[in-house]
Amino acid sequence: MLASLLGSFCFSALTVHASAETAPSPSGPGSLSASETLPASFSLPDAGKALKITYLSTNGVTGAGLVPVTAEVILPAGQPPKGGWPIVAWAHGTVGVADRCAPSSNPWTERNRRYLSEWMKRGFAVVGTDYQGLGTAGTHPYLNTRVEAYSLLDGVRAALKNVPDLQNKIMIVGQSQGGGAAFASAAFAPTYAPDLNIRGTVATGAPYITPELLQQMTAAPASTQKANAGYNPVMVYTLYLAQGLSGYDPTFRPENTFTAKAMPAYRAAADLCVYELTDKVKKDGLNFSNALKPDFARTLAPALTAMKYPTLKLAQPLFMGTGELDKDVPPPLQFGLIKAACAAGTTVQAHIYKGLNHDQTVNASLADSEVFTKAVMAGQPVTPDCTPQPE
Repeated sequence: MLASLLGSFCFSALTVHASAETAPSPSGPGSLSASETLPASFSLPDAGKALKITYLSTNGVTGAGLVPVTAEVILPAGQPPKGGWPIVAWAHGTVGVADRCAPSSNPWTERNRRYLSEWMKRGFAVVGTDYQGLGTAGTHPYLNTRVEAYSLLDGVRAALKNVPDLQNKIMIVGQSQGGGAAFASAAFAPTYAPDLNIRGTVATGAPYITPELLQQMTAAPASTQKANAGYNPVMVYTLYLAQGLSGYDPTFRPENTFTAKAMPAYRAAADLCVYELTDKVKKDGLNFSNALKPDFARTLAPALTAMKYPTLKLAQPLFMGTGELDKDVPPPLQFGLIKAACAAGTTVQAHIYKGLNHDQTVNASLADSEVFTKAVMAGQPVTPDCTPQPE
């Protein structure tokens, strides 16, 4: 996803129904302001308690002040282990930028239902943020790494402080946009949330962008003009990136970024969730060649800058899963992150899944990530691999 490459929400105030609980005097980041039972259709198979919470998080756009953010908290059924359930801090992939697309307001996709159910079978509770601006007031600053990290970390803080039977042992896990959000959360955590006991990070389809990679990705030499004549899935994420930027940069002018052919899709991106926008981009046949103006990198520069990670050296080990045939976050972008993180001193265990695309890699990585997770949760070393071969 360019969103993933070039890197999904806020409710103005969560309506608290009769069954909801209102917490007293929320004050700082991670303070709970509302909680209600999640509809059974929005929970996970064989789960126990399932909640939708609203909490306060530091505004990731400005770096100061508090904004409301929503999240799901789902516990396994049965008796918790001594000390409580450890936590999977789930960072979701692209869903859109409209409030109605927020994960806590929708059933899980079949892929994510299967994936997170496996984590629950391993004995983890799930705390999944919607991200700032998704389902709450304001535009979601799509692919803004600080926004994603603060939302995720404060969601875990809120759950630990207010939901019984959880323990402060955390795996950060994410896919696509969420793969980048997971990396960002691990990167921000030592300074922003040192109180959280993070043991490791699992990311699939994680984006990484540099000027060189952006040039490589968008270049359209004559030999590939025909191949680029159709729809490019990265355009979906580029449209969301621009929509997110428009919410906090009053100088942004979409007509300076997109061609007349792409402007209807740009306007639609404000309201369409990801599968709907994908259908429109396919129908309109949008790609880099016919949708972006030559100066697009300059006009999108603030959003591209906001996609940067604060550090590439993570304090805990990182598992990276890449689909060999990923067209949403092209493998060169993911390999760029692996290379840069390894060079910075992060312990990286990277896996490439032969013949698999962006979506297929998520569940295909489960067996490998289970071995990795058992090791880091037990405080055991993991075998680094910075130059993986297709599996």
